[in-house]
Amino acid sequence: MLPHGPMSGAAGHTRPAKTIKALTGIATGRKGVVLDDRLWDECVRFHGHACPGLAMGYRAAELGMEALGMPVGRAADEEVVCVAENDACGVDAVQCMLSCTVGKGNLVMRPSGKMAFSFFDRRTGEGVRVLLKPRERTGDREAAIRFFLTAPGEDVAEVKAPLYGAPEKARSFDSVRCDVCGEPCREDKIRLSKGERQCSDCYDPYDR
Repeated sequence: MLPHGPMSGAAGHTRPAKTIKALTGIATGRKGVVLDDRLWDECVRFHGHACPGLAMGYRAAELGMEALGMPVGRAADEEVVCVAENDACGVDAVQCMLSCTVGKGNLVMRPSGKMAFSFFDRRTGEGVRVLLKPRERTGDREAAIRFFLTAPGEDVAEVKAPLYGAPEKARSFDSVRCDVCGEPCREDKIRLSKGERQCSDCYDPYDR
C-alpha cells in the first residue's frame, strides 16, 4: 500500500472554494509589525540561508494564518493545507512554520509561476489566497528581507479569495508490479501498453 498525495491524479477532486466571511481589513492594519526572530531563524536554518524569497514565504504564511484566524504553528496532520503556486524559496518557510509537507499531503504544488499561496483550514473549509506584490529589485538583499518581514501587510501582499476549494485529503492506493521492470508502483500511476502494466519509467509515452 502506497500513500497518495491529494494532487496525484486527482486534480478534479477539489471542493468549491469557501472564503472567510470578510477579507476587509486583513493585511491592512498592522503598521507596527514585530518580527518573531526565533521563528525566522528556524526558517533560515531549515532553508540554509536568508534571502528575500524566504522572507516572502514567511510573510505569506503569517498573513494567511492571520486571515484564517489560525495560530502560526506546526500542523500535526492536515489541519492546515497550503497550495503553492511556485517552487521558490518561500515554500521552505511555509514548510518550516506550518509543517505543510508533500509527504503529509498538506502541501500541494500547483506551479503557475506566481508568488502566491492559498491556505485552507480543514476544520472550517475556509481558505484565503495570499498574492505577494512585486517589488522593484535594487540589489540590496538585506533591505528586501526587512521589507517583506516588517512592512505593513497591505504593502507586502494582497489577501483575497482562493481560486479553488481545498484539495481532497490524502488517500492510499494498492501497489501494482510493473510487468517490465518488476518494481511495485502505486496503482494510479500504472500505464497500459500492449497489454502490459508499465510504470512511468518503463512506459514509452506517445505525445503526438
